[in-house]
Amino acid sequence: MSSFCLKLVRWTGWLLLPVVLAFFATGYAISARYGFGALADERTALAWHKFLHVPLAILVVAHVVPSLYLALVRWGWVKPPSKP
Repeated sequence: MSSFCLKLVRWTGWLLLPVVLAFFATGYAISARYGFGALADERTALAWHKFLHVPLAILVVAHVVPSLYLALVRWGWVKPPSKP
């Protein structure tokens, strides 16, 4: 179980990186701040920004839940499942 959680945390962490960067970039492109307005017009940036909400939420949950489980096991608050 811990091995699976660790792999999931690593994979989702790497997947979160470009999604979060795109989320910030599209947010700044909507308001045309810091030169990000050159990436896309406001309407396109808003469409992409709205599209990124669901993948971002799924990846955050998939990253946080196993991370929390691993932290609770590490702190001794949860016992890892025993092997048969």
